[in-house]
Amino acid sequence: MPDHPFDDALELRPTDPGWARGHTRSQWANMVGPFGGVTAALLLRAVENHPDRIGEPVSLTVNFTAPVADGAFDIACTIVRTNRTNQHWLVELWQEGSVRTNATAVFGIRRDTWSDTELEPAAVPGPEGLAPTGLPESIVWAHNYEMRYVEGAVPGDAAEPAPSSATSLWVRDRRGRALDFAALTAMSDIFYPRVFLRRGAMSPAGTISLTTYFHADGPDLAAVDTDFILGRARAHRFSRGYFDQSAQIWSRAGELLVTTHQLVYFKD
Repeated sequence: MPDHPFDDALELRPTDPGWARGHTRSQWANMVGPFGGVTAALLLRAVENHPDRIGEPVSLTVNFTAPVADGAFDIACTIVRTNRTNQHWLVELWQEGSVRTNATAVFGIRRDTWSDTELEPAAVPGPEGLAPTGLPESIVWAHNYEMRYVEGAVPGDAAEPAPSSATSLWVRDRRGRALDFAALTAMSDIFYPRVFLRRGAMSPAGTISLTTYFHADGPDLAAVDTDFILGRARAHRFSRGYFDQSAQIWSRAGELLVTTHQLVYFKD
């Protein structure tokens, strides 16, 4: 059995060609089913493990179609098309005879080209001067991470509605696991629903679709190793039971690692 809870959660056993079986882990439980970030990481890992995979992750879109129940599940990976430098995948998580989560993934062979980053990282204090905070104790999966909020921490019992949905925080694996693509995928979903901050209270809400764009390659992640990464998220519009939220994750050195976009439903 793997030594780290994240690697344990990502353990997949090949079954039929293109299929693998996994099992939910209690350390990654959310309010309903497992943490969406670890589900997304499982779908990415299934493609990474496939013998016909080429290159590294470029993008991943995960649609959470139904709750994943505690227990075993099966993941199917299908190559849609392989081009000279990129490869397109369809990935499905099956449980009890139905698809619970589906995803599309693009993997690619990265080349040395002209590059530039127009977006600038936020000017924030380093993590060492900030008190460890995090999510409520009842959120089990959050115990796996060390979080230090710069702004926009999850509202407490006496919180007032906030004028902005922006959150910035430093985060790293609590047990010192080095960053890789699967871990970065999970951390891309570490931001609680923005409606909590705007309305000053936790209420029913959940991600329907999550897209992650990977700007970093393997050496970029190796340079981060076990250090903190900086995440910043905000929403754009809340309307008719849904809202979007976008986020960026940066290395301490100012390298943009991923950008993410979510569609979230909420109830009054």
